[in-house]
Amino acid sequence: MTHQFPALTPEQKKALYDIAQRIVAPGKGILAADESVGTMGSRLQRIKVENTEENRRAFRDILFSSDASINQSIGGVIFFHETLYQKDSSGKPFPDVIKDKGIVVGIKLDKGTAPLAGTNGETTIQGLDGLAERCAQYKKDGVDFGKWRAVLKITDTTPSTLAIQENATTLARYASICQQHGLVPIVEPEVLPDGDHDLQRCQYVTEKVLAAVYKALNDHHVYLEGTLLKPNMVTAGHSCPKKYTPQEVAMATVTALHRTVPAAVPGICFLSGGQSEEEASLNLNAINQCPLPKPWKLTFSYGRALQASALAAWVGKPENKKATQEAFCKRAQINGLASKGQYIVSGKSDAAAKQSLFTASYTY
Repeated sequence: MTHQFPALTPEQKKALYDIAQRIVAPGKGILAADESVGTMGSRLQRIKVENTEENRRAFRDILFSSDASINQSIGGVIFFHETLYQKDSSGKPFPDVIKDKGIVVGIKLDKGTAPLAGTNGETTIQGLDGLAERCAQYKKDGVDFGKWRAVLKITDTTPSTLAIQENATTLARYASICQQHGLVPIVEPEVLPDGDHDLQRCQYVTEKVLAAVYKALNDHHVYLEGTLLKPNMVTAGHSCPKKYTPQEVAMATVTALHRTVPAAVPGICFLSGGQSEEEASLNLNAINQCPLPKPWKLTFSYGRALQASALAAWVGKPENKKATQEAFCKRAQINGLASKGQYIVSGKSDAAAKQSLFTASYTY
């Protein structure tokens, strides 16, 4: 027999609802600046900059100190633990820098992948132990939303039912714990773009994964109006010989979402998944122009696809601060327009914006 024991008070629900709505207000998306030390190191290595704490701080300081008008296109920023406790060049804590611009502060909460025995190299996600205590502390330290990334891959034998179910359950436990402590959970079940599968195979797998995730969220009494979804777009595998148009990607993506994601979810913030900056913007724009019903905000939560041009402009030199901020603000503005289906291509995007950002078996 199903008995109802309310998980959240009306006041808690209202607070979560308001935070989620602020993050995905019209024209706004998320800057994912939660790269781990190792991942940030590989980004810096590409521009021949040493991976030190100061260099990581310096680059993020440049992004975070961009003109306040950035809040027109960025509604939330996801931090990595290290970054949350760093300060800008004047000694002001980064969370305060972001909050003073009217942008919501978030935190990466998962602790990476762990092998799932008996599968073909599939994984689950670690980080549930001690999560309640970490959420409580982060809330005290000014954080209002969390992120948890589960990873599934497409091969002839994957994703298995076990991997889909295990990752869905773990995402639901995380989401429930977040909400108990006043954090809006971003639920991220990423179907990786590695492989040579076609668009239809990715759509089929994405639908199966999302259906399992929302069943688990319902089972765990998660308040959907106080959550956000961060899925992959439905795209062909990176090695697929056939190339699809943004309109084909959009139709497959919105169809998959329409079949699986309840209208109660306020916003869907796509990950860029190794697409070039320009490709991620064009696909997001096409998704918002798709003629199917779209009951949720469809926006972005980009890391690489908001930072690649900025990193290329910076190359570790303080004198490049202005050019770096201009590159970052330009991409943010473009994606803000794309999140409303209003991005008109000028044909003048630079080389960095068109460069593929794909990394095999990508880890944050």
